[in-house]
Amino acid sequence: MRDYQICTNCVMDTSDCKITFDENGVCDHCNNFYSKIAPNWHTDERGNRELQKIVEEVKRVGIGKDFDCIMGMSGGVDSSYLTYIAKEKLGLRPLVFHVDAGWNSQQAVNNIEQLVDKLGLDLYTEVIDWEEMRDLQLAFFKAGVPHLDTPQDHAFFATMYNFAAKHKIKFVLTGANFSTECVKNPYEWHYPASDLIQLRDIHKRFGQQPLDSFPLANILKYKVYYRYVKGIKVVKPLNYVPYIKEEAMRLLVEKYGWQRYPQKHFESRFTKFYEGYWLPVKFGYDKRRVQFSSLILTNQMTREEALEKLSKPAYDISTIAHDFEYVATKLGISVKELEGYMKAPNKSYKDYKSQINTFTWGIKVLTTLGLERRAVR
Repeated sequence: MRDYQICTNCVMDTSDCKITFDENGVCDHCNNFYSKIAPNWHTDERGNRELQKIVEEVKRVGIGKDFDCIMGMSGGVDSSYLTYIAKEKLGLRPLVFHVDAGWNSQQAVNNIEQLVDKLGLDLYTEVIDWEEMRDLQLAFFKAGVPHLDTPQDHAFFATMYNFAAKHKIKFVLTGANFSTECVKNPYEWHYPASDLIQLRDIHKRFGQQPLDSFPLANILKYKVYYRYVKGIKVVKPLNYVPYIKEEAMRLLVEKYGWQRYPQKHFESRFTKFYEGYWLPVKFGYDKRRVQFSSLILTNQMTREEALEKLSKPAYDISTIAHDFEYVATKLGISVKELEGYMKAPNKSYKDYKSQINTFTWGIKVLTTLGLERRAVR
């Protein structure tokens, strides 16, 4: 086992098993940011010009249609700020698309309603069959893998892209961005939810109920069929505008009564439990390292602030027992059974069928073309 080491510039460490460090102790995530992302990331007038060209195309293609684009909204800061930018700053006519996978917090519901109502937008909500979602999520617990969020994430993206293709909507707006996500989760921590082969394999081994209505789409459908056959383009507006997380949240609170979350992705009660408690306690993976390192690199947080936050658990010690019981009850199992999954041997995506070779090849192509600049492994 390699000796423990933490980056001298950010807070990524050897819990990322493939991390490397230079002679100054700076990790490859940081060096990748400085050499590949920062020089090609423009949020000034140059970025604005590039974005306006895209916006003009979106508007032109959308002439005569009810909506010129579609965008997913979870109620979190990225998608909420994107909604504001799309309508108020870019003058677009997005259909706000929300997928209810059964784990929404009341905060998330309120945030979505506030923004949609005050911006005068239309909201479409797709509700996933709970019994199928529950069965699939239980299968991932039984599989012992760290990427327990795959069923929820797969449902989100598959539902929205399938809807866009069906209704001939050519542009999908996403809140993905370099400002808060320039460091990417290692596959060991968060394996891609678009791997349909793995999802099916885990469900076949541990699931009990057929996925008759659960939305499904594999990586080739995302990257090839939807893009080149259906002509659907993904647009990331937040990469072209100044996006400072704290300033964005302050604006959302003041203008729309938006409510803050303790941590990124905590708008979902399942993700809050999984990222805040299950992942760091069972596997030793703390996603705050990725989130804080991104903010350090984009000058929104100091390394000292990040280390101080990391010295404390991501979950609330006083409420974790209640949260544990809530998740068990929601999944229709006992607390004892859920505890059994926590104590079971740890597995990874490598223990099940997967499309990892396809992902690896695809990342190499995207990196060569300059379409993926983050360190992906």
